[in-house]
Amino acid sequence: MPGGAWVALPGVIELVERHTVLAVVVGSRAYGLHGPDSDYDRRGVYAAPTRAFWHLDKPPTHLDGPAAEQFSWEFERFCMLALQGNPTVLEVLWSPLIETITADGERLLAARRAFLSRRVAETYGSYARDQLDRVAARRERTGETNHKQAMHMIRLLVAGAHVLRTGEILLDVRHLRDRLLAVRRGELPWDAVAAWAADLLAELADAAATTALPEQPDREAVDRLLTAVRERNLQ
Repeated sequence: MPGGAWVALPGVIELVERHTVLAVVVGSRAYGLHGPDSDYDRRGVYAAPTRAFWHLDKPPTHLDGPAAEQFSWEFERFCMLALQGNPTVLEVLWSPLIETITADGERLLAARRAFLSRRVAETYGSYARDQLDRVAARRERTGETNHKQAMHMIRLLVAGAHVLRTGEILLDVRHLRDRLLAVRRGELPWDAVAAWAADLLAELADAAATTALPEQPDREAVDRLLTAVRERNLQ
């Protein structure tokens, strides 16, 4: 799970359930790459009651749950990661598969473009290059290819160029479904996968050079959003 799981006690799970403002499905089902037996990769954002932060024992910044196959972040932690251009977190704000949303969740989605900046060129590129290096290192060490990791590396590069060009996070990659699944099944030779990745890295660099995204995210707008959420949850 992203960031390492915090094992929650039953009372904490109940608190998160009561105060979840946004819960979505991401992963293969949002990408359009799922099959009949694919998992439901759920992500959630919860806004802890403001008074809960006044105690010695603070609400968790993240945890597994509360639903099956779900990972959740507390509102502030989610905002901080999104401001850093974390691809895993940003996808939550663009997933079309919304399972739960409250008024604060709607405000979070309305502010989602405030989190975007040119730094996504680095975060998406770094994530993808790290996966490429891991796949290549494993091939060199064992002769085996992690085809699933290779597929996600390609998907990240496609998504990175897309957000730089359009200001929108790309989840649905059904237009590339056949080719991506061929990578996952190991049907595309590694040389062809590596060449595709090289082309996409070049596209990412070109998109970064011409993007209309701001140099920095709109931290002030996000701060206003967080402050308003804390004020509304002062109970």
